[in-house]
Amino acid sequence: MKGVRVLEVAQFTFVPAAGAILADWGADVIKIEHPVRGDTQRGFVKMGGVDTNPNRSPFVEHPNRGKRSVGVDISTPEGMEVIYELAKTADVFLTNYLPNQRQKMKFDLEHIRAVNPNIIYARGSAFGDKGPERDTGGFDGTAFWNRSGIADAMSPKELGGPIAQGIPAFGDSIGGMNIAGGIAAALFHRAQTGEATEVDVSLLSTAWWASGTSIDMGIETGQVMGNRMPQSGANPGNPLMGNYYASDGGVINMCTLTPGKHIKSFFEHIGHAECAEDERFSTPEALMKNWEAASEIIVAAFAGKDFKYWREHLKTYTGQWAPVQSLLDIATDEQALANDMLFEVEASDGGEPIKLVRGPVQFNHEPVKTDRAPLASEHTELVLMELGLEWDKIEELKSKGAIA
Repeated sequence: MKGVRVLEVAQFTFVPAAGAILADWGADVIKIEHPVRGDTQRGFVKMGGVDTNPNRSPFVEHPNRGKRSVGVDISTPEGMEVIYELAKTADVFLTNYLPNQRQKMKFDLEHIRAVNPNIIYARGSAFGDKGPERDTGGFDGTAFWNRSGIADAMSPKELGGPIAQGIPAFGDSIGGMNIAGGIAAALFHRAQTGEATEVDVSLLSTAWWASGTSIDMGIETGQVMGNRMPQSGANPGNPLMGNYYASDGGVINMCTLTPGKHIKSFFEHIGHAECAEDERFSTPEALMKNWEAASEIIVAAFAGKDFKYWREHLKTYTGQWAPVQSLLDIATDEQALANDMLFEVEASDGGEPIKLVRGPVQFNHEPVKTDRAPLASEHTELVLMELGLEWDKIEELKSKGAIA
């Protein structure tokens, strides 16, 4: 994305996460923030009962690394003139403001295209930019998690209600990647045809895409899969699939979808080689028929050793499985680190470097090289001088409160 300039007029995580991905890929992303308070998310000091340091905030670093911040009051005519000047130099305009806000402050499609007909205009929304609720705002907790059906599908019926979204900005980060991909396609289309397109991604459409297999199945059959209550034991019909509890409470997820050629290896690994010769379990058909009997044997076997033993011992098993880890465990996972899934940026407070999760796409096996998230309005003067504004004009805009 080197040579691509993105003008981002957006807050929170969903759409800014797209800007972060584009910045990871080399784009010059100019983030517009309020000249006094910055992005509203800079004020988040607690989430889910967890305190965060505002100088090292994951709510700022994750969706804003690698950008330049320009402080502009878009509610003022002078501020909007600055936006138009920036838009003239941009390839992409990126926003998550609601339609009525975009119209009121004059940065909707027609206003931005009036100064740059070739700009790609990308919108992120809660429920989509068409239909009766296009002016309704929302977060991933409302649009991605609850309304989409994900919360319902993830909640065992025995609980009597839906479980809460346990990961902040879960749908936001997935949706941001979708926007970045859409922008990449739009840039390619413009290069091929000369046509600048509009790009739309919503949190609801993100959830539906992520859940697409289940939704498609439900529409076709009238039934959808759903989570079951936690237990040590087989999934119905296949004992080589399910969560099994080790002696110390650790959990191993067996996920051998097609068990046929793995039956012998599996029973050898759990210390029951004789089961592979047992007519109840020796073929996939028999194993699936007698899954409950097999499950009892497997549950007892896993309960006989601790999590560390199984995690090491199963490395030579021929089928598919995984240790059930926490989000902190994955930060030290050898395989994740070998694939550069974490990188470091310098901290604005001068402290230890901040570790961040890279985007899911990697090019040429190369790790991400980018900078920390900017301080609010950190690059205002620099970017405006690049536009050719004289210092006197910059001071005048500052005196009017139009810029930081």
